[in-house]
Amino acid sequence: MNKVRAKINEKQQRVLNVYFTAGHPTLDSIPSIAEGLQEAGADLIELGMPYSDPLADGLTIQKSSEVALKNGMNLKHLFDQVKQATASIEIPIILMGYYNQLIQFGMDRFLDMATTAGVSGLIIPDLPMFEYEAKFQKSFEDRNLGMSFLISPMTSDERILQAGRLSSGFLYMVSQSSITGKTQDISQEQHAYFDKVNNMGIESPRLIGFGIHNNETFETACKYSNGAIVGSSFIRALEKDASKAGIKTFVSSILNG
Repeated sequence: MNKVRAKINEKQQRVLNVYFTAGHPTLDSIPSIAEGLQEAGADLIELGMPYSDPLADGLTIQKSSEVALKNGMNLKHLFDQVKQATASIEIPIILMGYYNQLIQFGMDRFLDMATTAGVSGLIIPDLPMFEYEAKFQKSFEDRNLGMSFLISPMTSDERILQAGRLSSGFLYMVSQSSITGKTQDISQEQHAYFDKVNNMGIESPRLIGFGIHNNETFETACKYSNGAIVGSSFIRALEKDASKAGIKTFVSSILNG
């Protein structure tokens, strides 16, 4: 069992996965932010690989990618920093990025360097599930890397079941049919979507992301899943205060209100 699935199985409920972009707000900040998140009580870290065309991301994360790229972040530097971070923390680090980044780098080379650095899982929103299953699933399993596929309210039942079957980390339930960074309350339509997925008999644990930005939305998401993913609101918090004290204050606001 990969570390991502093991961590979720261990905690079961109220799992907090916190996203930030590698190289933002400063080039070498991955280890200190990761340590701060562990000390503050986060359960998983989702580390964004900065990209010039982040299809699923809203303005906040887009801008953080721009800053990271201007700071000089690249995959080699990312892996070096992740290796530093995993030497001092226990919680799993999941890399989130886009298929083209992996293809340009070389898939086997990427997976080998990720494994050596201590990465525990991957989220690649635009990697087709059929291609993953046909070409890459064994490579992920051989390296004990968890894979998490995304579904949304627009995803067909057939594809939801396929994503649940192939997600060896967790099933990423996108809460809304939009990009990241929205701050509205969770609607009744979203509640119905969460209920539908929960009644489909999917074995993979489920985390809800997109629009989770405070304690209220976190607690609501946790009623319908094993936990939630917080991203844009943490990026904004880091821009104000990236110290460990600032990170602890943010995580506490999500977990405790």
